[in-house]
Amino acid sequence: MSLLRTLGTVLARRSPLARPPSRAVVKCLSSDAASQQQGASGPSSLHAKFPGALEASFVTTPKLALPESIEPIPIYRVMNSEGVIDDPSQEPNLEQATVQKMFRDMVLLNTMDKILYESQRQGRISFYMTNFGEEASHIGSAAALSPEDWVYGQYREAGVLVWRGFTISNFINQCYGNAEDQGKGRQMPVHYGSRKLNFVTISSPLGTQIPQAAGAAYAFKLQPNNQRCVITYFGEGAASEGDTHAAFNFAATLDSPVIFFCRNNGFAISTPSREQYRGDGIAGRAAGYGMAALRFDGTDVFATYNATKLAREYVLRENKPIVLEAMAYRIGHHSTSDDSTAYRPAEELEVWNTVEHPIAKLKHYMLRRGWFDEAKENEFVKSVRKQVLSQINQSERILKPDWREMFQDVYAEMPAHLKEQLRAMEEHVEQHREHYPLKDFKQ
Repeated sequence: MSLLRTLGTVLARRSPLARPPSRAVVKCLSSDAASQQQGASGPSSLHAKFPGALEASFVTTPKLALPESIEPIPIYRVMNSEGVIDDPSQEPNLEQATVQKMFRDMVLLNTMDKILYESQRQGRISFYMTNFGEEASHIGSAAALSPEDWVYGQYREAGVLVWRGFTISNFINQCYGNAEDQGKGRQMPVHYGSRKLNFVTISSPLGTQIPQAAGAAYAFKLQPNNQRCVITYFGEGAASEGDTHAAFNFAATLDSPVIFFCRNNGFAISTPSREQYRGDGIAGRAAGYGMAALRFDGTDVFATYNATKLAREYVLRENKPIVLEAMAYRIGHHSTSDDSTAYRPAEELEVWNTVEHPIAKLKHYMLRRGWFDEAKENEFVKSVRKQVLSQINQSERILKPDWREMFQDVYAEMPAHLKEQLRAMEEHVEQHREHYPLKDFKQ
């Protein structure tokens, strides 16, 4: 009987009906009641106290929050298609040498892309992806970053590496997977990386770099007097991956100084944006995660520069993430495995390849400033073509890395099971030498 009484007492103490509220609760409820009486004729100004929605207010009638009622995020632009600055206050006031580098880096990337694309078509490399139409989003964002900031790319951000000093030989040796490739021939073409340039090596699985960037930025934040941020690039198609949700949520809740840079180029391979999502693009998702956002014209190198500069200042000052959405158009095929003529009209492509092309816009701007010399720029293109073709000829002749290197660089000291696998492979190759092109590999 005593046990039953004890249990009854415990249960009664735990029941909200069996004990009076504390003074703090009474005061809070009295305040609520007063607020409700004052606002009885209209919407209540009373804030709820649910831990999952602390800023929400009570209302007395249900109202659906419809996506149509939310104003789309506008597109920030500095320069129109004729190279005219719409608002002089937004002129970035860059020096002539900086603008010249922007233009030439975009031209270099465009020229190299054309030749390497044809190189794949000739069967000289296995795969390639061009950057046509998105040159401004690469160069404009890279110019606004510090060289010490870390970059996590997807696969269409070669211009960022161009800006940071990745050479023509670096690009081509990687695509040919020879012994001079910094990645030791272990990656597919266009999967670049550079420890020296703080550009994390690209990996094929879509979206994996996004949560990695959120974590790296959090690690930077924990360092005393941190002055570095992280930027991660991805397409609007990759934004449909679960990794993107995880990254957004981690970065927002951990207050990571990371820039989520979405290249919304209109197509996720062959899937157009209208079939990829129903909401207000990718920047429109930021508010739901509690993040800042900015959408801009990704074919405008100055809008990209200003937006990225503002974003970098914000994430370092506030120690919070931001979503940038660069609106552009992918002029080239998704890759050499794709034929975009099957899903989009040539007329649409022509507009973006001429009037709205990022290189053409910057050229118009430079002409207006008296900074463009047609003869010199034509010579520059010829020089780049010569360098690329010469490097291809050299890179094809360089031996492939020693095949034994595939067992290295995972562990500081090779463990026993890998040593055994290496020994078995050596025996196999020795017994079947006639079946392997060993003359093409370093020994």
